[in-house]
Amino acid sequence: MQKTIIWATLLGVEKTTVHHVDTCPDTGVLLARVTPHKSMRNRCGSCSKKSPRYDRGAGPRRWRTLDLGTTETYLVAEAPRVNCPEHGVTVAAVPWARHQAGHTRLFDQQVSWLATQCSKFAVTVLMRIAWRTVGSIIDRVWKDTAKVFDPFKNLKRIGIDEISYKRGHKYITVVVDHDSGRLVWASPGRDKATLRKFFDALGAERSHEITHVSADAAAWIATVVAERCPDAVRVADPFHIVMWATDALDEERRTAWNRARNAAKENEPARGPGRPAKDAPPRPDSEKARKLKNSRMALWKNPENLTDKQEVKLAWLVKTDPRLGRAYYLKEGLRTVFRLPHADAVVALERWVSWARRCRIPAFVKLQKSIVKHRDSILASIRHKLSNGRIESMNTKIRLITRVAFGFKSPEALIGLAMLSLGGQKPVLPGRE
Repeated sequence: MQKTIIWATLLGVEKTTVHHVDTCPDTGVLLARVTPHKSMRNRCGSCSKKSPRYDRGAGPRRWRTLDLGTTETYLVAEAPRVNCPEHGVTVAAVPWARHQAGHTRLFDQQVSWLATQCSKFAVTVLMRIAWRTVGSIIDRVWKDTAKVFDPFKNLKRIGIDEISYKRGHKYITVVVDHDSGRLVWASPGRDKATLRKFFDALGAERSHEITHVSADAAAWIATVVAERCPDAVRVADPFHIVMWATDALDEERRTAWNRARNAAKENEPARGPGRPAKDAPPRPDSEKARKLKNSRMALWKNPENLTDKQEVKLAWLVKTDPRLGRAYYLKEGLRTVFRLPHADAVVALERWVSWARRCRIPAFVKLQKSIVKHRDSILASIRHKLSNGRIESMNTKIRLITRVAFGFKSPEALIGLAMLSLGGQKPVLPGRE
């Protein structure tokens, strides 16, 4: 009896009797023959309810458990089937492992902890399993974890975004809690149907408790948010709004570059092969085109971050191409709006829209229409001091997890790893609290 208790403790099994422990002569692995206690027998593997026994099943099965020292260890037990009134004929549950799993709960727990802390190579070598097996373990550990805690508790202010996890336009929609910084929910897809799954899981009552929703200006997000939590304040992400202006500025830079190139073709003679002669006439349009081509960073960067060389180039751009200079000041003017107090920002945004409408730069004339369309959500971001900065930070962490998870069979395994790492319910090592 004492040996049985010691072996049960070493193997980490509960409500289980250890009958015999031996090594396999062919492989050298440790085999522990076990049976569940009487109270745990003849239970459905899916719902754990007592059910009548159906047959002996396919005979003894093995479950991989944690190594004892350096020796690979398995639990061996009979796998009878029961006839559950709800789930039909199914393999009986065992206390040491999840249903239809080939690894014990302790093994799954250690693998999930390692996957959130270590590299792919370390996990597979230490646990002696394939990386796809790690993905399957992560998936079932997260599903069990999600049953015992409420990720939507006290959810008031959320951020919604999507992130690419695979080539071929494969996306995951993610939801983050602004107040706690947790990853709340994630699912494959980037459309209205995907986001509706989140609000279905949240429930109608708690959906109406959401007070603020930050997101980019994607129509599919705005439509679903308006349907499910119409009273929530919708907040546009300042970063994306300024990025629109930066894209418009870059479009005008390319237009100016093409103007200079065309002028060079019209006004300057064709140059032959080799280096030009010392007394060759100057080529001002070609030089201007070259400088415009290499001016992207001087135009994109914030003024306070410019190097001395970039400041000189920016001054040259404003002087030699007033239209491009006007586009630059329009971009900076919109960025300045987000730095102002709300009352001043309201006036400044109206002035910016009026300026952009009259600027005669097509990219910014088009941009001001989008700004007018999203005016309320832009001002809401200033009033409530909310942005998608927290969710962009979360996306950066998920991208790192995506690289670690390369090779997982399904996006559900990636989502499970992300939720275990960033959802506030990190796994712990067996035997630790």
